[in-house]
Amino acid sequence: LDNPQHLFLQGDDNLQAMLVGAMMRKIKSRNWKKQRYFKLEDDFMTIWYQSKKTGNIRSTFSVNDVEAVREGHQSEVLLSIADEFPPDRCFTLVFRGRRGNLDLVAESAEEAQSWIWGMRKLIENVENMGEREKLDQWIGEWFKKADKNNDGRMNFKEVQDLLKMMNVDMNEHHAHHLFTMADKSQSGTLENDEFVLFYKMLTQREDVLKVFQEYSVDGQKLSQSNLEDFLREEQLEGDDIQLHAKQLIECYEPSDKAKRMNAMTFDGFLMYLGSAEGSIFNPQRRGIFQDMTQPLCHYFISSSHNTYLMEDQLRGQSSVEGYIRALSRGCRCVEVDCWDGANGEPIVYHGHTFTSKILFKDVVSAVGNYAFKVSQYPVILSIENHCSVEQQRVMAHHLNHILGDRLLKTILDGKALIRLPSPEDLKGKILVKAKKDGGLDVHFTSFKHSRVHSKFYEVASFTESKARKHLRDAGAEFVHHNSRQLSRVYPSGFRTDSSNFNPQEMWNAGCQIVALNFQTAGEGMDVNDGLFSQNGCCGYVLKPSFMREADTRFDPEMPQTRDHYHPVVLTIQSHCVFGLSPKCRTKFQCAGLQWFICCISSSERAVCQNSGFSSLFFYYLK
Repeated sequence: LDNPQHLFLQGDDNLQAMLVGAMMRKIKSRNWKKQRYFKLEDDFMTIWYQSKKTGNIRSTFSVNDVEAVREGHQSEVLLSIADEFPPDRCFTLVFRGRRGNLDLVAESAEEAQSWIWGMRKLIENVENMGEREKLDQWIGEWFKKADKNNDGRMNFKEVQDLLKMMNVDMNEHHAHHLFTMADKSQSGTLENDEFVLFYKMLTQREDVLKVFQEYSVDGQKLSQSNLEDFLREEQLEGDDIQLHAKQLIECYEPSDKAKRMNAMTFDGFLMYLGSAEGSIFNPQRRGIFQDMTQPLCHYFISSSHNTYLMEDQLRGQSSVEGYIRALSRGCRCVEVDCWDGANGEPIVYHGHTFTSKILFKDVVSAVGNYAFKVSQYPVILSIENHCSVEQQRVMAHHLNHILGDRLLKTILDGKALIRLPSPEDLKGKILVKAKKDGGLDVHFTSFKHSRVHSKFYEVASFTESKARKHLRDAGAEFVHHNSRQLSRVYPSGFRTDSSNFNPQEMWNAGCQIVALNFQTAGEGMDVNDGLFSQNGCCGYVLKPSFMREADTRFDPEMPQTRDHYHPVVLTIQSHCVFGLSPKCRTKFQCAGLQWFICCISSSERAVCQNSGFSSLFFYYLK
């Protein structure tokens, strides 16, 4: 389980300082600032910290869990103590998932820099690991979590606790049987290599083994020629398969002996299939491949609702972190609910609730700092304005002063527009969507009224229930409306837990700005992530042609009326990640639309893009 990069990492002065450790302040609020001793462990993957009071009791986290390091006052907590500690001593560790940030203040600027650059080096090292190293590291981390007494071995009770931590529901008799088989030394415990064997038996994939053996001559390995056949017949690859097979063996095969034979063992085969290279996602669609010169209304736009909230919309915390996280996920439309605040400064929160409040100017600063780190295409500020005229002037000042030339304030190139500009036209620009003198965000009357009286730059907003009603009553008109104007759909106010609806039904009507609670994990956000994972994760995905053309009358409620209607039926065979649950088959119909979701099992979700099998991809929850 050793990391082969250790020798390389040991030569880094910043990491050497981290191995020695340092006393730093852990900051939770302006009133909660505690000293903790932080230290990098010898595995270069684990960091522990403890206070003087707790003695030997340590808290730990893995470098794997850290997504980024922010330098200076780049969190709400550190901004709150900016007058007390200078920015060159402050930094923030941002964790993956829903875990909160870790805000730290070092004793000196030099010490802060050592930890900032050291952490970045460790994160880069993890990102550059090979598949074998990542697997070994993952297994090693689970081993450490389960090995409660730190003796380098696990008894059966610790193994049972490990299975619970991994959310594996296994019959105790079967688990003990695997444990006994893996205990080659018959010591009643599992050491490192024995635990790896236990893991392999735990995750044995009979279905994958069957495929492997179908292409293997001796059932033990795939020759390069066997692998080429698999790539050609199963993976449907056609470009220089001979070179590709050779590269796969070199990259994923853990056995040097097999490499010398230009062959791939079953372990290497599993590593390849589990890697990004083995993904069914079409690699040609990972980058920006779509036409980005069409009007904004021709794109689905990754959009957030109540972006400032970190939790529910009744009592949850408001934070600029919500904007940072949404923008970092490729979101291109964020919501800002503005109200009059104290000392003439507008505030942002969910009005008439117990959610906490943040300053409007801090929100604008966060948007300015993070708007174009992931995507250069335009960001839309969807402002819900409840401020007095006086504080609206303050809002305008902050927008102008903080965003500067990035804020779109004039007609592009000084030319009058007859349609919405394109994402390409608006690269690097921040747009404001707001009500002003009955202007941009208008009250929707009917599709007939909109067709005659509405301007192309006017945006209609609908609650999810209103949008569904329009979809049922006038689906074709809804699609037609969205071929020339923008529509925003947002979750019902009754979703007090900040849950989400399935955005697919709104995309079926061509709605572009389908706003979701990004802070709430679940099916809705899985579908959203699935759609926007293509096209460079830029936050804009071109709608299908039959939703863009003004002379078409596609009705999402009756797709069979569309010309050249050819529904696609797929049969998916699912296997539990640990091979413990029985196989299940789920049939579903694409109905001629571009995306759909299918629940395969309680732990998996699939998102399909119907543009031919080459673009079919899956999105998994773990």
